[in-house]
Parts: sequence; structure tokens; C-alpha cells
Amino acid sequence: MSRIELLVAAVRQDTKALPSKMNIQSDAVIVNQCDEDQTFENDYTDRTGMVCRIKCLHRNERGVGISRNLALENADRELLQFADEDIVYNDGYTELVEKEFDAHPEADMLMFNVKAQEGRETYYNTDFARVTWKNYGRYPAYAIVARTAVLKNAGVKFSVLFGGGAKYSNGEDSLFLHDCLKSGIRIYRTDVSIGHEVAERPSTWFDGYNDKFFFDRGVLYHFLYGSLAAAMSLRFVLVKRKEMCREKSVLQCYRLMKKGIRQGKLEEREGNF
Repeated sequence: MSRIELLVAAVRQDTKALPSKMNIQSDAVIVNQCDEDQTFENDYTDRTGMVCRIKCLHRNERGVGISRNLALENADRELLQFADEDIVYNDGYTELVEKEFDAHPEADMLMFNVKAQEGRETYYNTDFARVTWKNYGRYPAYAIVARTAVLKNAGVKFSVLFGGGAKYSNGEDSLFLHDCLKSGIRIYRTDVSIGHEVAERPSTWFDGYNDKFFFDRGVLYHFLYGSLAAAMSLRFVLVKRKEMCREKSVLQCYRLMKKGIRQGKLEEREGNF
């Protein structure tokens, strides 16, 4: 039996068909945002003939952070692996993951290669190395595999303010890794590839470089950078100005981010994080 449990965040999916669609080859917890509330388990036989336990939690609530936290609460295997509904895993990925953790006892968490659709790539690992404050922000949640006991003992959870279905746009992955580093979790990257993203689907949060994009980015930067949020915001709009500041001036974009920083401070004072 695999030592891994896949934690899948899904939206309005057929949870009986999803394990085959994703080529899941381990036990899994699927949290499916839909219009009902029920919990049940299915036995699923993967293509190798192994019987896997699939725990399905259908919930009438919205927010990817809520789904990932609920899946994390239900994880009970040695290793947990975050996943999205549109990832397809390679045959034998469980053995690759287990072998990599056995070879690196110093790692509490490993970031594996999962190939994104063209134009959506944020990272590609070519070596084994430590993930630090300098480079943690590029990794998506579906790259993460962690030792369950370490993560639960640290008490780190996903923000429910950010990501698809939440109040503010993307950033929950970066915030999660930020808090993992802050708690002392030892994160490494590896060049081992375990799967790929299927055909691109419409974004659940991105609707262009509009007011909301920059405002929400400012809220995120408050939680990521604290007192350095304004300086990092200015750096962001200057570096990205050719791509993101075509319809607004750099100053307008910066002011929107500073407005978002003030909102982030308010959210923190009210305990909404």
C-alpha cells in the first residue's frame, strides 16, 4: 500500500470518475465544492490493480483554501500530496515520491515537477536544493508533498482570504509556503517529475490587469511582506510595467496596491486571515 494520500481540491466534479481521470494510484481525500453536503468513501481500483480508498467530502461552500484545509484535516497517511482536479499523474509517481523522501530525510516538504500548460509555467526544477525566502513564491500547491505529521504539528493552514472562490485573488499557495518557512519546516525542491496539467480551463480569479488585480495584490503583499509591502509593491509594478501597466500608469497601479495594503491591515486587525 502506498504511504501517500492525495488531497484533491475540486469544483463540481464527478468524484467517482475523477480518480481514473487523474490517474490516482494511492488513497485520496477529495473535497468537492458543489451544491450539497455529504461525506462517503469509495474503493477505487487503479490501472495497476491496487485498491485505493477514496474519501469524498462534498461541501456547499466556496474557496480553495477551505477545501485544502478540510482535506488536510482528514489526511492520515505518512505523506500528503496536494492536488487540483486538472492534474494527471504519471504511472508510478507514488514510488518516485516515496523514494525521494527516503533519500532525503532532511526534507519535511518536497516540491516536485508538475508540468503546467504552456504560458502558465511558474517554475521548473533542474536540481535538488533548499527552497528559501528568495524563491518560495513561484511554487503552486500541486507541487507540494509533505510529511503529514510535521505539517500538522506545525499547525500551518491555507488562507481562506485568497484564491479561487475566495474574497481576494490568487496568493494562497505563496502564503502557505511563507507560513511553512516561518514555522521552521524544511522545504526542498527536486527535479523529479510526477505529472502534468491537462488542457487549460478558464481562470477562477484572473480577469485582466484591472483595479481588482492590483488591489488584491496589495492585500496579499501586506500578509507576505508586512512593513516592506509598499516597497515590494513599487518594485512589482516597475518590474512588470510593460506587461501589466498598459491601460493604467505605474503610479495608478501602485496606488491601487497601496490601497490594498491598507485593506490587508484591516483584515488582520479584524482577525480575518
